[in-house]
Amino acid sequence: MSETATGLQAVIFDVDGTLADTERHGHRVAYNQAFEDLGADWEWSETLYGDLLRVEGGTERLRHYLREYEPDFEPTEGRAAFVGAAHRRKNLHYHEMLGAGVVPLRPGVRRLINEVHAAGLKLAIASSSLRANVRTLLVNALAPDAETWFDAIVTGDDAASKKPDPDIYRRVLERLDLPADRCIAIEDSENGCRAAVTAGLPTIVTLSSYTHDHDFTGAALVADTLGDPERPWRVHAGDAHGRDWLDIGGLRQLHARAVSGHGA
Repeated sequence: MSETATGLQAVIFDVDGTLADTERHGHRVAYNQAFEDLGADWEWSETLYGDLLRVEGGTERLRHYLREYEPDFEPTEGRAAFVGAAHRRKNLHYHEMLGAGVVPLRPGVRRLINEVHAAGLKLAIASSSLRANVRTLLVNALAPDAETWFDAIVTGDDAASKKPDPDIYRRVLERLDLPADRCIAIEDSENGCRAAVTAGLPTIVTLSSYTHDHDFTGAALVADTLGDPERPWRVHAGDAHGRDWLDIGGLRQLHARAVSGHGA
């Protein structure tokens, strides 16, 4: 078989924390604005939000917060209705922030996506976030037609279970019509890494501002960013083979070593 038939054929990106640092500077701020709108005297600090991120999914995170931190809170409309209203308000504020350009892509993201696209490999998204949030980030931070660059976009709207369950990744593979060993995933969190690895995907991790202390067992490589010529990466685990940033050649090399059983 040719390399095209047997080698890397698709790159699957997580979104929040991977494409952009949306959690600290986007979602967290938008939640606090939503709480103010609804008259709730709460403020999610950066430290608290880091703890809450252990729970995947926005409504799930809100329910967890109420259960663990505000057990006596009883809104007149009921907890379920309050969670729904808070999440909707949060998303409105978040979309406004993205439209204003205050949440930029992380270093190397645009460059690598362009390289993958130019090389003729497939691109995909695997995110626990809502499709509307994913779309708004892609359109505002990447390009107006960015959605069309991706052969598969699977979000929290589509999957029965959130990460670390591998369901989202398995659905991406189905839509790509590719086996896991022909793809590579790029993640930022422990839950995301576990989901991708459990789905059989070689996985690269780029640490986000909240995930430096996470367990990335099974990852082929862990680095602080994807890196750029002007801003080389710092590799925390795995072998970068002398590269100062992740490019298409590095992706192919990491993928080949991972599927051969030799690791990164």
